[in-house]
Amino acid sequence: MTDAKVDAAPKAAPGSLTLARGLTVLEQIASTPGGLTVQEIADQVCVHRTVAYRLLSTLAQFRLVARHDDGRYRSAAGLAVLGSSFDRGLREICLPTLRTLADELRTSVSLLVAEGEEQVSVAVIVPADVSYQLSFSEGSRYPLDRGAAGIALLATRPPRPGERALVAETRERGWVITHGEIEPNTYGLAAPVARPQSAPSTCINLISHRLDVLERSKHALIDAAAKLSAVLS
Repeated sequence: MTDAKVDAAPKAAPGSLTLARGLTVLEQIASTPGGLTVQEIADQVCVHRTVAYRLLSTLAQFRLVARHDDGRYRSAAGLAVLGSSFDRGLREICLPTLRTLADELRTSVSLLVAEGEEQVSVAVIVPADVSYQLSFSEGSRYPLDRGAAGIALLATRPPRPGERALVAETRERGWVITHGEIEPNTYGLAAPVARPQSAPSTCINLISHRLDVLERSKHALIDAAAKLSAVLS
């Protein structure tokens, strides 16, 4: 077998192909709690096993991944350092408030930020004592003009031509509910988090199959958003 396999890494200029592959490997491992073997990485990134091993060795050198006794590579402590640097530790600062809210409302709570024209989940908290909950993974990306979280994020920005009327309504009342815009038959409730203009647009989001759950959660969500706003200002 040669190295000339179809590349699964994001499209990149020739000089950055190795970096793109390495980052793809890192994303794959970070999203797989059980870890991945060298061969599994090679298959997922579509490279020869020796290429996968070199990429993993480099990531391990920088303590971003580590090889465990079962031969599988998992996220290492270096990722925590990188993660804590995002937006001055946004995720870690917000986690206590998000955890309290999730346990109080007994529903999944997420923190999202805007990156360009996308919404990105940076924290997803599932209540501890509930056997079944809707959730989506941290790092999930969706278009910014879709769903409660996207609308709430747009509401933190100045009005722009052609925006949905729901965005203006959200600016005024401080919350928004949508239905089926991200997942079929799923309701979303979101509240913008007011932050300095230089900071990324931020919001808190709840998801549920039941509208009544979100309706009774509005005030608690708005209060939590206000708390985070005070902390992040």
